[in-house]
Formats: sequence, structure tokens, C-alpha cells
Amino acid sequence: MASITFKGNSVTLVGNEVRVGDKAPDFTVLANDLSPVTLENTKGSVRLISVVPSVDTGVCDAQTRRFNEETSTIDNVKVLTISVDLPFAQKRWCGASGLENVVTLSDHRDLSFGEAYGVHIKELRLLARAVFVVDSNDIVTHVEYVSEATNHPNYETAIEAAKAAK
Repeated sequence: MASITFKGNSVTLVGNEVRVGDKAPDFTVLANDLSPVTLENTKGSVRLISVVPSVDTGVCDAQTRRFNEETSTIDNVKVLTISVDLPFAQKRWCGASGLENVVTLSDHRDLSFGEAYGVHIKELRLLARAVFVVDSNDIVTHVEYVSEATNHPNYETAIEAAKAAK
């Protein structure tokens, strides 16, 4: 399993570590209207899955904005931002963000995504900061488990991986 810290303290990740070349694990999360969303709902597109502890924090806000802004001109790439924030809080953030086409998804109910992708932080019931790129055939082409959850991911590498994925 990936080893990460949160504010300098070691934390335990629950679930299965995902690696490049793996078939992307399925999951069920909730959209802002509380409808279920699975990997299948975005099949046929490249997915840049941006995982954040909470959209209400500075680094998570910046991460969500940057991925959405920098991929807006890349054909066939969808950015999915997943956290354990309640769908209502995500909807409020989306309304205040000024960004169009932001897709925020909540893993609050079941931690389905967190455990399928090995990002559920046991001690905090949050998701670890991570980025996954899944191609249109559901194969994982990029993985980054950010070693310190309060740090930014490597944006350039993830965006290049999304561009290169088919």
C-alpha cells in the first residue's frame, strides 16, 4: 500500500492500491442531486479522477480549479473530483466556484471509491489526496498517491497523462 502522512502524521490507508495498467475498479458515489454515479456512467471518456480530502480547503479548491481549467480544452477528458464532503456542501462549493462543468462526487455514504482505490484514511474518514487517469477502455494510465495529504499533486504529469490517454 501507498504510505502517506496527513499534516506530518502517518495515517492508514484502507482498500486496494491501484497501479498503472490495472483495470479501473468500479465504485458508487453520489452526485450533487444524490443520484448514484459509477465508473460506467463515464465510460467511453478519459477520466481524470481528482481525489481531495475536502473541497472546502485551500489546496483542494486549487486542485479542483486547476484540473478543470487546464483540461477544459482537451477533447474527451472528464474531470471527476471525489471527496467525502456531503453532496450539499459540494453543490454549495460548485455554485460559489464560478467554474462551469465541474463534476463533484461524494463518497460519504459508503466509501466505495475510497476503498476501491486505496485512498480511505482510516483515522479520519477522509480520502487521501490522489490523482488517477483512466482511459476510455477503463485501464488506469496514471496514478499518484500524494505522500503528504496537504500538498499539491503533480499537475503537469497528470494533465499530460490525460492528454495521452485514449
